[in-house]
Amino acid sequence: MLRWDWGHDGLRGTGALTELWAWRAERNGYLRRAAGARWQSPAKYKIVTMSFVEYGDTIKDGDTAIVFLGHESMFPVKVQHGSVTQTKYGVIRHSTDLIGKKYGSKVTCSKGGWVFILHPTPELWTMNLPHRTQILYSTDISIITMMLELKPGSIVCESGTGSGSLSHALIRTVAPTGHLYTVEFHQQRAEKAREEFREHGVEHLVTVTNQDVCKNGFGVSNIADAVFLDIPSPWEAIGHAKSALKAEGGRICSFSPCIEQVQRTCLAMEEYGFTEINTLEILLRVYNVRTVSLQIPDLGKAAEDNSSTGFDSSNPSHQESPCANLQQGTVQFKSGVPLREVVGHTGYLTFATKSLV
Repeated sequence: MLRWDWGHDGLRGTGALTELWAWRAERNGYLRRAAGARWQSPAKYKIVTMSFVEYGDTIKDGDTAIVFLGHESMFPVKVQHGSVTQTKYGVIRHSTDLIGKKYGSKVTCSKGGWVFILHPTPELWTMNLPHRTQILYSTDISIITMMLELKPGSIVCESGTGSGSLSHALIRTVAPTGHLYTVEFHQQRAEKAREEFREHGVEHLVTVTNQDVCKNGFGVSNIADAVFLDIPSPWEAIGHAKSALKAEGGRICSFSPCIEQVQRTCLAMEEYGFTEINTLEILLRVYNVRTVSLQIPDLGKAAEDNSSTGFDSSNPSHQESPCANLQQGTVQFKSGVPLREVVGHTGYLTFATKSLV
């Protein structure tokens, strides 16, 4: 994100910008002043770009957008002047089809088919991000956010960063005044995470550190409201997690796919004085709602007809009469049917609270 400083001789930066230009740029949404800054005094400006925590109406050069072909088919694209994107419906030309259009627009491709261009959200990014590691999905992310009691202004420590699925959700939750300190052991993954946070306009809300959290901790002490661990041996980082949490207490969550990891983590939490230790497993069962048609006999009407005509069940000639008198009709109703294939076990979520004693 490019920044300019306002000096006595005008706005300085990459280009000779004048006060009039800056005023027009701000009015058109390309520049933003710092809160409380005045034109006649030194102020700071920054290019207004796409952000995962602030919704923008218009697609701009450099934005990350989601190309939506259907609920089961979508992908992210970086909007660049002069670039093109190939889809099964044809070509999307960024300069003419995307830049300057509203997010949510219906864009016609070169073959006549159409797609929607969506503003990115943490949920959409989770479904479309490039996988550098196994990731957490919205089912687990939602319960993590709730059980860690996160809100705008919260300070969160996370390890490891991985592909950044949970990181984007945490950043959106704690924005605009909170902060995420995320630790990644793998250097290339840490560098890629920094690059993505910068492109997504959230780099001011997150600090990425490349180190071993089990040996070196999170790099902060007594400032975090919550800690999240998604590492192979979380029990080795419980002590560092306790040091990162505020003195007045906080919440911790550990994600582990194996129950043996959970057992060792719970023992470590108990050893370091954590309380309210509990483990959850979230299983999502999706239902399809469909219209079902069934033929039903009018049994009440048939019984009424039998009694009025003096039906004798002992008479062999009347053996087939009940079936003949049943009046069948068709009724339609909505029914929920579970999917034949469902997502099974993802991992165990262990939560605990830092004791004040």
